[in-house]
Amino acid sequence: MVRAEPLVFAMPEQGALGVGLAGALDAELGAMEIRRFPDGETYLRVDSACRGRDVVLAATLANPDALALPLLFAVHGLRHHGARRVVLAAPYLAYMRQDTRFRPGEVVTSAAFAGFLSGLVDGVVTVDPHLHRYHSLADIYRVPTRVVHAAPAVAAWIADHVDRPLLVGPDSESEQWVGEVAGLAGAPFLVLSKTRHGDRDVEIEVPPLDRWQGCTPVLVDDIVSTAATMIETVTHLRRAGYPAPVCVGVHGLFVADAHAALEQAGAATVVTSNTVPHASNRIDLTARIAEAVEELLDTAPATGANEEQSR
Repeated sequence: MVRAEPLVFAMPEQGALGVGLAGALDAELGAMEIRRFPDGETYLRVDSACRGRDVVLAATLANPDALALPLLFAVHGLRHHGARRVVLAAPYLAYMRQDTRFRPGEVVTSAAFAGFLSGLVDGVVTVDPHLHRYHSLADIYRVPTRVVHAAPAVAAWIADHVDRPLLVGPDSESEQWVGEVAGLAGAPFLVLSKTRHGDRDVEIEVPPLDRWQGCTPVLVDDIVSTAATMIETVTHLRRAGYPAPVCVGVHGLFVADAHAALEQAGAATVVTSNTVPHASNRIDLTARIAEAVEELLDTAPATGANEEQSR
């Protein structure tokens, strides 16, 4: 049985991702109107026929609280109009940090959010989720998932654009990932010691770097949020007389003025993948995301909990 051409719908401010995925999947780009009423409530209308077709929702989740209800309404509308399956392409997957209770009464929001999405869509595709205490997304997600690994694309960019790179990981948690990127780029690497005193208060210990004289430091991290770790590391390296470091992140969230502060600290350039739209996007993962979506569509059944809604 030949699968019908899928439809790709882009959630608000996700137009580039939607267009890119539609092109890579050789799919039709669906039309959907989403706007807010004067009182702040969401209006949503599905304008493309989707009965019997697989639907891909392009929605990176860098601003999950604002997107959650429109996402709920979009899936409700798509199912009401007969969508066969709905797969979420979320290059950045939010709510993965709180993976345990550090204090009594805390909510493990990663599990709660996973439950919300698992009851909504038939599958999730993402890029390098922040798996710390979880072995895989299957630990908390009840629907099929696919994870795209950015390391090959990051390594290729570094090999093509940085002369004699020395990869630097921010902490022990990053060692395996930074080591993989370094191996693919054919470059040496080291890992720093980090002590976090608060969201924006980070203490970094930089080991002696005499043996790496002549190399260009490349700071590599999966998520750049406040950029406090990178800023502190850049400052140390510049004081030690090293060339201005290149800063590479997979997911560039850049809270408030984080991007400007990182540049002002002395970074030579700041580069991210296109999992979160930003001026620093130079590493395109669209084709890899599309491959994962296609694989999921070829294997994942529609979930019984997500049958067509009649209202």
